[in-house]
Amino acid sequence: MATVWTMGEMLVEIMRPRSGLSLKEPAEFLGPYPSGAPAIFIDTVARLGHAAGIIGGVGADDFGSCLLERLQADGVNTEFVESFAGRSTAVAFVTYFADGSRKFIYHIDGTPAAMAEFPAGRIKSMADGFHVMGCSLMVNDSFRAQIVSAAKFFHEHGARVSFDPNIRPELLGSRDLRTIVGPILERCSVLLPGEAELTLLSGIDDLRQAAAVLFEAWPLELIVLKSGKRGSTIFSRDKETRIPAFKIKEVDPTGAGDCFDAAFLCGFLDGKELEQCGQMAAAAGALNASALGPMEGEISPSSIARVIKENRT
Repeated sequence: MATVWTMGEMLVEIMRPRSGLSLKEPAEFLGPYPSGAPAIFIDTVARLGHAAGIIGGVGADDFGSCLLERLQADGVNTEFVESFAGRSTAVAFVTYFADGSRKFIYHIDGTPAAMAEFPAGRIKSMADGFHVMGCSLMVNDSFRAQIVSAAKFFHEHGARVSFDPNIRPELLGSRDLRTIVGPILERCSVLLPGEAELTLLSGIDDLRQAAAVLFEAWPLELIVLKSGKRGSTIFSRDKETRIPAFKIKEVDPTGAGDCFDAAFLCGFLDGKELEQCGQMAAAAGALNASALGPMEGEISPSSIARVIKENRT
């Protein structure tokens, strides 16, 4: 099976217990939950039986232990996660609304989540895939430079680079998106955007035309367009494959897209047919959305197979 690495922010999530509660009013929170898009992604890779590693940072505190213990228990290589004494682990506060939208307050910049450096010269085992999350690139310029260095290293050593734009307006601010993501897209094989992200990256509203523009601009093999409850579309340079979403009782959508990415890439790097990769991804996203917490879905090779089978009957 393929080996996958990632680098990015590691944090815990503190969340409202139900929708409709703003972040400015006194009310209950639940957590801490291990989180951070790269951590959710790589934990899913490990739970699917693949060799997986993450480069990042946490504080030498209980929140940091919460993250490390969970990742290690699931089989993630945390050799290059630095624990910073005297610093607090990053935190994200999140609330949900009836229309499905979310709002975040992040405490990332200036925390260990954005202080890790790419361990040049220390990584011995190579990877088949290296995954980047756009939110990680948006934290600050110095952390983005470290992630770009990691992407260059893994790409030069034969890894396919995958990229989920995962745009968070709270982190992007007024900066130019294409300037931030360009160095990753230059090396990207698999792009995994949502519909709004595809439009932002291409400047075009029509999704098929947007995909064609990005294929022309960058050395992409695939664009895997995530459309939530309407499923996904896998674009290659000469083919389009539609994958329906699997019906579930949604409890918490946080992290579903990250789990989707992980399952798709595990299948793709293992050489599976694109339709099968898409079904694996849809199952992983559904399983994660059916549990409370950003990486709490019961995801495993057997549960993925079960969900796919159930949706064929």
